[in-house]
Amino acid sequence: MTDTSINTQSHVAQNEAQFSDYFALLKPRVMTLVVFTAFVGLLAAPNPVHPFIAFCAILFIAIGGGASGALNMWWDADIDAVMKRTQRRPIPAGKVTGDEALAIGMALSAFSVVFLGLATNWVAAGLLAFTIFFYVVIYTMWLKRWTPQNIVIGGAAGAFPPMIGWAAATGGVSVKSVLMFCLTFMWTPPHFWALALFMRKDYDNADVPMLTVTHGRRATRVHILAYTVLLAILAVAAGFTSIGGPVYIVTSVLLNAMFLRGAVQIWRRDEDMSEEDNFLVERKFFKLSLLYLFAHFGAILIEAGLDKIGVWG
Repeated sequence: MTDTSINTQSHVAQNEAQFSDYFALLKPRVMTLVVFTAFVGLLAAPNPVHPFIAFCAILFIAIGGGASGALNMWWDADIDAVMKRTQRRPIPAGKVTGDEALAIGMALSAFSVVFLGLATNWVAAGLLAFTIFFYVVIYTMWLKRWTPQNIVIGGAAGAFPPMIGWAAATGGVSVKSVLMFCLTFMWTPPHFWALALFMRKDYDNADVPMLTVTHGRRATRVHILAYTVLLAILAVAAGFTSIGGPVYIVTSVLLNAMFLRGAVQIWRRDEDMSEEDNFLVERKFFKLSLLYLFAHFGAILIEAGLDKIGVWG
């Protein structure tokens, strides 16, 4: 870590922290996605789970995701202080110290893993522990500042929650949970590269080697299109596997048609066009990408419910 990061993280908070500042350390918006995909993984599993056990499992997975967020903010405090979209986070805003964030992140990590193991099983707990380690050490501490493929490889961290939910219900891993992992994993690059297109100055200023910084926006547009094509093939094909069905297939075909259209539009644009409308197309694609993943997992959940009540059987 740089001297700047050490200074940033060791300073005393300038203002008295509120509960909302500590909660913000957990990245609640990211946690929403973690909770939902884990919830789908748990309910899509063939094994019935007692409602209280299911609630505990999702709660501890959410806490583990929040712990990852706190540790990410601790390590990235120097970057967050430079980037416009992150300057109001608790540490650079002077609300919470880096030491506090580290302590909270470590405590919640241990708490979530141990109690998930006690509430469900140690396979799920092990997957949660590995997810936290992967996000904090592999992605945050290593990949993010080292390679433009950071978000491609690091995307695995955000893809594990449905596997954890599935493992919490079944005690293992299956083809279904791996397919859910792959769907999230392939979705991550176009989602974050779209953000990087209209936030490139932030990454430039923070010296983060995002693809937009190392290879330029033109190459990023090509990569978004290529990964969106691969994602569409995977997502639609998954409809003909054990996680799919009529509801999923219709949802996936419609969403991937929209997603591919957006990727082609981004690919066709140049910087003058983007600057003229303040990256309107790129911003719309980014927002659509959020709906894309939630809708796909919602469809998986519906298919699982219909299958369990015997509609398709």
